[in-house]
Amino acid sequence: MEIANEKSLPKFGIKDKLGYLFGDFGNDFTFILSSSFLLKFYTDVMGVAPWIVGLIMTIARFVDAFTDVTMGRICDRSRMTRVGKFKPWIRRMCAPVAIASFLIYQSSLADAAMWIRVTWLSVTYILWGSIFYTSINIPYGSMASSISREPSDRQSLSTFRSIGSTLAGVIVGAGVPLLAYDTAEGAAILNGPRFTLIAGIFSILAVVCYLLCYYLTTERVRTVTPHEEQPGVATLLKRAAKHRALISIIAASVVMLLAQLTMQSMANYVYPNYYGNVTAQSVSTFAMMGGMFLAAGVAKPLSERFGKAEISTVASVLAAAVCILLFIFRPSSVWVYVALNCISWLGLGVFSMVSWALITDVIDDAEIRNGRREDGSIYALYSFARKLGQALAAGLSGGLLSLIGYSDQTAFDPGVLAGIYTISTLLPAVGFALLAVVLRFWYPLQKKKVEENVRILKAKHSSS
Repeated sequence: MEIANEKSLPKFGIKDKLGYLFGDFGNDFTFILSSSFLLKFYTDVMGVAPWIVGLIMTIARFVDAFTDVTMGRICDRSRMTRVGKFKPWIRRMCAPVAIASFLIYQSSLADAAMWIRVTWLSVTYILWGSIFYTSINIPYGSMASSISREPSDRQSLSTFRSIGSTLAGVIVGAGVPLLAYDTAEGAAILNGPRFTLIAGIFSILAVVCYLLCYYLTTERVRTVTPHEEQPGVATLLKRAAKHRALISIIAASVVMLLAQLTMQSMANYVYPNYYGNVTAQSVSTFAMMGGMFLAAGVAKPLSERFGKAEISTVASVLAAAVCILLFIFRPSSVWVYVALNCISWLGLGVFSMVSWALITDVIDDAEIRNGRREDGSIYALYSFARKLGQALAAGLSGGLLSLIGYSDQTAFDPGVLAGIYTISTLLPAVGFALLAVVLRFWYPLQKKKVEENVRILKAKHSSS
């Protein structure tokens, strides 16, 4: 039942867009730091084998199978407050997630026994990612479908969310290489204490961004389902298994993150080790930002004309082709590598700009199928899928780095360097190609179907 008149609330506008932007800005001060630099920090500063780091990150994602779904159910069952039912979680959990992230990167433990270093990573990483990050990211993502019912508004939120992620990515991706590395005898070496300080600063900035998200956004779609009618987790999973749109978008997210996070994490080995140029790594981050902003400019008009899934398919094919070219020709100039990599980021950017609108399309489709909105639960499954993609990227990258013989002692051996380059180009190419296949042949919510669902739900809610 509706417990608030949406007409009495402020109209959707720039405050909501900026607030939602700041939400992912906050998320990615810790998430991008982890996905891009955790493997590098623990292999080069803490001296932990890459396969161990990858294994811990993978195990943590299986813990998320329980915590993500549980948090989704908590969100759906949360009582409606004056500000909504998702926003309170952002204010409650912003400090815990920031503190847990900072604790991961304690370089003062670099000389401790190996079992202490591994245990510290396991505990702090699971505390950050599987508990606190989950408890803020699930409500934040679920909130998008409660800010507005209109597909165009949701596309704007998706775009602004991706812009927030891009801005955080620029600060993390460009700032860390410039500030955290020392150069000795032509080699770029990560400075552990300096990295710990940077992690602390990013945690503070994350809290500020989360609070801006809380105060700037408004939940307008305020629907409450009686507690006793809430289905159990088993029922939810059975429904999910039969929901083609949800399963296919989960698969798309997994392979997309395989490509994206491999590119991010391996950049910390390609630029300092293979090319010996951390300045180029920072420049590449700004080039990536340019590609993402270009994608932001074209995503909405193109998606309105051709469809979100349709334009994402074409963009993914383009990104895969560029990665294959890089793998084959292996340019000796780092700047050629940066320029071509920027095209890959443009392809990825198109999907990133519409991806959060795609999941709201899936939530709408589920409401039509099941007769009820389960924003938190569906978003929880989607979030878990994204973490599986993160785990797959970390596990494969860590395992492959160990396979080619990488360690803090062999980081600049010619054979290891060749292997680093292969991993950084071939793995993303596979991820982008699989993304295009999933969106083209499996995902069912193409443009016409989405428009039909919107008409059905507008008629339903206008008569209720």
